Amino acid sequence: MRFSLALAASLAVSVVQSSPLAKRHVVSTPVVNDGIILNYALTLEYLERKFYMEGLANYTRDDFVKAGFEDPFYDNLKEIYFDEQTHVQFLSDALKAAGVTPTNELQYSFGTTNPMQFVTLSSLLEGVGVSAYLGAARDIMNKDYLDAAGAILTVEARHTAYIRASLNQVPFPNAFDTPLKYNQVFSLAADFITGGSSPVALPFKEFPELPLQCSQYYYEADRSSVTFSGAFKEAQKNFGIKKDTPIYAVFFSGLKKLPVQVRITAGNAGDYKIDRIPAGVVGQAYVLLSKSATDFSDENTIAGVSILEVYKKGMAPATPKEKCQ
Repeated sequence: MRFSLALAASLAVSVVQSSPLAKRHVVSTPVVNDGIILNYALTLEYLERKFYMEGLANYTRDDFVKAGFEDPFYDNLKEIYFDEQTHVQFLSDALKAAGVTPTNELQYSFGTTNPMQFVTLSSLLEGVGVSAYLGAARDIMNKDYLDAAGAILTVEARHTAYIRASLNQVPFPNAFDTPLKYNQVFSLAADFITGGSSPVALPFKEFPELPLQCSQYYYEADRSSVTFSGAFKEAQKNFGIKKDTPIYAVFFSGLKKLPVQVRITAGNAGDYKIDRIPAGVVGQAYVLLSKSATDFSDENTIAGVSILEVYKKGMAPATPKEKCQ
C-alpha cells in the first residue's frame, strides 16, 4: 500500500485494501491524446470529490476542532469540496463538448477513522493532484485545455499549501513542485479504487507496490536510511532480478530525480535498502525502483511509486513517533 506503509514516516493513516484493477509486471509508457488526458484528470477529480464528500459526512465541525483544527478550517474544507465538484463538472462538460465520453465515479475506500488521519491523507492526495496536472501539462495540445489545466493546477497547489500549514508542515517546502508521469500517478490513485466500472478504457497500469519498512523516526535528507520491505524478493518474482543486478531507488523531488543504488539486506527478508536519502530531497517526495541509474522510464521501473515526507537535514522533529508507523 503506497499511501500507508509507504508513508510510514509521516502518515497516521493505516489503510488496508486491495485494488480491483489488474496488475502487470511490465508497464509501458502510454500513448495519450487530449481526450485521454482530460479523462485522466477527471478520474483524479472524482476520487478527490468523493474523499471530501465522505470526510465532511463522517466528521463534524466539533470533531475537527477537538483534533486541533480550529475554525474556519471546517468551512474551508467545504470550499475545497466545492472546488473538486466544480472541477468534475468542468472536465465532464469539456469532454462531452469535444465528443469524448467522460469517465464516471468509481467506488473508493480511504480508510481514515479520525479527523487527523483524514487531514493527513488530504495533504497527500492534494500533493499528488498537483504532480499529476504538472506532469500531464506538457502533452496537452489544445491551448484552451492547457489554460484550464493550469487554472486547476494552481488551485490544487493552494489546497496543498493550506492543508500542509494546518498540519504544521512547511506549506511550500520546495521551490519547485514535482511532476509525475501517468502510470506513476495511476499507481497511487488505484490504491483507493475498490470497485465500479467506467465506460472509458484508459491506457494506464499499476507498477508493483513498493512498501517501506515502518519507522518511529522522521525522514531527513542526507541522513535517514530507507528499507524497502520485501522488494528484492518481489523483483526476483516479477522480473527475474538477480542478487548482482544493480537496482536504484530514484527519488523525485521538485525537478530533481536522484538515484541511489540499493543493497540487499542481510537475512532472508528479501529487503532492499539505501543508507541515506539524497541531499536535495524535501517535502512530499516520491520514490520508485529502477533498473537504470539514468533512464527512469516506465519500462525500467520495477516497483513504486511510494511517498515520503522528507525534512531538511537537522529540521525533523526531535521526538520520535509514539509507535512504529
